[in-house]
Parts: sequence; structure tokens; C-alpha cells
Amino acid sequence: MLSGATCDNRRVMGSEPSYSLETLAIHAGRRPGAESGAVTPPIHLSTTYVRAADGSLLHGHNYSRESNPTRDALETCLSALEGGRAAAAFSSGSAAALAVFNAVEPGGHIVCSKDAYHGIVRQLREIVARWGTAITLVDASDPDAVRTAMRKDTRLVWIETPSNPLLKITDIAALADISHAGGAVLACDNTFATPILQQPLALGADLVVHSTTKYIGGHSDIVGGVVITCEDDEHFARIRHFQAIGGAAPAPFDCWLLQRSVATLPCRIRAQSETAAAIARFLTQRREVESTLYPGLEIHPGHALAASQMKGFGGMVSFCIRGGAAEALRVTAGVRLFTRATSLGGIESLIEHRASSEGPQSRAPLNLLRLSIGLEHVDDLIADLESALDAALQRIPTKT
Repeated sequence: MLSGATCDNRRVMGSEPSYSLETLAIHAGRRPGAESGAVTPPIHLSTTYVRAADGSLLHGHNYSRESNPTRDALETCLSALEGGRAAAAFSSGSAAALAVFNAVEPGGHIVCSKDAYHGIVRQLREIVARWGTAITLVDASDPDAVRTAMRKDTRLVWIETPSNPLLKITDIAALADISHAGGAVLACDNTFATPILQQPLALGADLVVHSTTKYIGGHSDIVGGVVITCEDDEHFARIRHFQAIGGAAPAPFDCWLLQRSVATLPCRIRAQSETAAAIARFLTQRREVESTLYPGLEIHPGHALAASQMKGFGGMVSFCIRGGAAEALRVTAGVRLFTRATSLGGIESLIEHRASSEGPQSRAPLNLLRLSIGLEHVDDLIADLESALDAALQRIPTKT
């Protein structure tokens, strides 16, 4: 895994030729029911599986915590979308991340982006550090900062790009080189971009992690996570072991729902990205907005890098209101179409005062609002934001 070679990112289904992401999203891991010929694959709810008279496994499955046909299909699909060799699905994105951290050798060192999802930072501080693992938080958008943080015992570098909620961009290829030179694994949280817009394994990452709760699920009705690997090796076996022995496996019905949702992922994320770009441009013209954070804007400091390693800029937009928390919260109070809620990636548009959601240890600016753009019409979403800004912030001074 640490050879520095990128994954063979040919997108294949079995021995068949390569296919596009749109085709894989519908067909990878998906086969008609063998017993009935049903076009929609069945959900395998059984917890246990019959053995042969000699005690051997007839179909390769023993107990559903360890493996399940519906979960196998989902893992095959998600691995194909990321160009990986194998995948392990989990009951949540947090469980997937913890499996990656658990695979670090005892007494090792982890370098993590300080702008990562706040739940990841909490895991590292409140759980992983208790295992005797050292943690260093850095600005991962600065390769030199990561290089400086590397130690002889560094075993994992964790990045998130675009980051949550500041939408910073990290150079995946550069950090892959730095990680591998130091004998470490590079794991990339690809939740915001999805495999449709960004392929970290092809850029040199060893592991890709998703909260499948978000864009992959896409309907705000499933909690899940996945780890996808460039090499199905001993290191990934430790992640698989945590999945089975740690009991963090997802339910078959959740896996079935996720694979159903994956089929529309390419269409959804591209439509959400297009609307997000229009909303970001709108926000840059508002006098009440201090700054708009969206990598698709040319004024974004990571725009050129994002354009080079992404096929689109995603459906997340953050912006800072002139003023503080009170002014920002007045905007959230004024929306009618946006829903005030945590999470992201669903078909409905959400607005969130991030500092309030994350709590006292939040690194989010007090005046920052985060938008998750759904599938509503762009004109309706802009009109909703315009109305909320007009009503809440009429006295904010003009930009200078």
C-alpha cells in the first residue's frame, strides 16, 4: 500500500470492459435475483446461513455481522465507483473513520487536517488518543505544514477535501507523496466531492472514506459509512476485522437503500453542483456577505487546485455574514424554503449556523452559515436567500 503507485483506476465489473461512472452507478454489484429473475435485487435479511454436511460454507457466508450478500453488492458498487480494489461498509461514517484509526499500529502517530469534520477531531482526541496514539492537527491545505508534522512513527495522514465547513482544498497527490515518503498511509474523506467529482485513489491516496449518510444516500433517511482501499492487503484486513469483530456493520436494508440511491448519484451531484455555483455567485454580490467560500469561484484560494483534481466543485457553500452569530442566526430564521438542519447531501436544501451545531470547541467562525444545496429550482433557492438577507440584515454596512 505504501509503494506510492496509484490504483489501477479502470472501472470494471468482473471481466467486462471499462464503463463510465453513470453506468457503474446503476450496474456495479447489481444482479437480478437468481431465484426469481427480479430486476431489482432482493434484500437478504437473514442473520445466519446454512452450512454443508461437512461444515463448510455453501455460499461463502456465515453470519451477517461478518458478511451479507446485500452488503457485498453495495461494497462492490462503491469500490468500483472509486476505482478501488475492495470496500468495507459501516453503520456510520464515524464508524468507518474509527476503523481506519484503529488500523494504526499501537503507539503510532496520526497527522490530521485541523479543518476536518469536528466529529473526526473529537474521535481522535476523546477515543484514539486513549489508545496511546499521538495526534497532530495541521492545516492540510499547506503541504509544507504536513511535511513538518511528519515523524518517524507517523502511520496515517488524514485529509478532507473540500473541507468541512471552510471548503479548503488539499493537494491529494502532493500529500500522497509526503505520506508515502514517511512510511504512512494517506486516507482521504471524499464525502463532499463524492466519487463522481473526485477520485483520490487515482491521485495517490491509499484509502477513501465516505459518510454514505450524505450524498451517496442522498435522501436524508440512511446513516452509513464506507472505507475503500487501493490495495486489498494486510492493512485493509485490519479494517475488515474491525468491521466484523467491532460489530459496526450496516443493516441489509440500509445497504439496499444505499445502492438504490447510488444509481442517481451522478445526476444528483452534478445538478446540485450547478445550483451551488449559481448561489455562490449570487452571494458574492450581496453587501451583507463578508466572504463566500466555494472552490468553484475564481476568488477562492484553492480554485486552481480544485479545478485540476475535481470534475466539479460540489453542492456545499459556506458564507460569512457581516457581523456575528446574532446576524447569522437572523438569516437562518428568515428562510422558508431552506430547512434549518444539520447534515448535507440530501435532495432538500439545508442551512446551518455551523458554530451552534458543533458546540463550544467549534473552529467555525461565529458568522459562518453552511448551505447544503438540494434539487430545488435555483431561482427559488436564490429568492429564499434574498428574502432572508433583505429582512434580517437591512442595516449591514455596504461593502468597501
